[in-house]
Amino acid sequence: MNRPLEGLLVLEFCQFLAGPSAGLKLADLGARVIKIERPKTGDACRQLSIKNLFVDEDSLLFHTINRNKESYAADLKNAEDLEKLKKLMSKADVMTHNFRPGVMEKIGLDYANVQLINPKIIYGIVTGYGNEGPWKNKPGQDLLVQSVSGLTFLSGVDTDGPVPFGLSVSDIMCGNHLAQGIMAALIKRAKTGKGVLVEVSLLESILDVQFEVLTTYLNDGGKLPDRSGAKGSAHAYLSAPYGMYETNDGYIAMAMGNLPNICAIINCEISDLYVEAGSAFENRDKLIVRLAETFKQKNTKDWVDLLEAHDIWCAEVLNYQTATSLETYKNLDIEQQISLGNGKNIKTTVSPIRLDNEKLFAAKAAPKLGLNTTAVDQEFKLNGPGASRDL
Repeated sequence: MNRPLEGLLVLEFCQFLAGPSAGLKLADLGARVIKIERPKTGDACRQLSIKNLFVDEDSLLFHTINRNKESYAADLKNAEDLEKLKKLMSKADVMTHNFRPGVMEKIGLDYANVQLINPKIIYGIVTGYGNEGPWKNKPGQDLLVQSVSGLTFLSGVDTDGPVPFGLSVSDIMCGNHLAQGIMAALIKRAKTGKGVLVEVSLLESILDVQFEVLTTYLNDGGKLPDRSGAKGSAHAYLSAPYGMYETNDGYIAMAMGNLPNICAIINCEISDLYVEAGSAFENRDKLIVRLAETFKQKNTKDWVDLLEAHDIWCAEVLNYQTATSLETYKNLDIEQQISLGNGKNIKTTVSPIRLDNEKLFAAKAAPKLGLNTTAVDQEFKLNGPGASRDL
């Protein structure tokens, strides 16, 4: 299958998660992504591990984010390497970086200077808090960004302190936004023939993720989120029955629904708590407690079968072990195996996008540091005079 971004050359001056995750998405869609890494150490993510898992001296996390890419080792402080990179930029369609504001300007690789090298390049920048303002030089780290965004007061119950999200959600969403911006910029370039500057920040991305509840806050007299005092409530702004409930043998999740109808089905008496539609939020905590008492009386499957028979939205709450054993999970083809050579393999996820009914499998492993340096030098004639190509 011909992929939509085939023929595009992307230079990735990014490390850690946000920028590289955008590069992964572009690579899965067919782009050729070359990571520009520091000699000897490379992307700092090579040594940043989850659960201390490493494969061939690089972290499993690095392999997860950087499969399907090439690696070119270059020292940005070395004049010869810098000249090679400028030649490579003259031939590229896209370049991305997540250096702090001022770093690329200092070495002459900011957008204005790169435009002189290649006026049609798409130039993507990832920052923590934007290129301007008092926080522009603060480190853009996911937990810190979650902490200053308000996100940590949406989960948990009212007696909890702040509860961070269990994923690097700021990084992941910022990578998604960068990929979206780059693809939109490519369309604009096709229309205008000119390069485009694409800027994203971790803080803006995590604020955008909260657009529903932030809009509620901004139009609700500045009232803070009202986390439930009852265990299992899953949303600070939604009313009962929304949440998770313990059953006789597990847990059941309940989405939005007609509360009186649901309670009639499960034989839960709430007439003293539910007077009109607004009661579902005003008496949320008491209603959740009442529902919780009822759900403990039967097994999860019994409840799910009963509720689904009445077209009520609900689901069993699963962990990774039970979720990945589902037939539905297997039918999605969400896993792929990456070969690292020497008989070593890792399992990881595949792009969730289908094109013309086909999954975008891309089983090329993450590159060893500098693996492709010599080949790229030869292919693009970086050791001698180079000429820009028409883009």
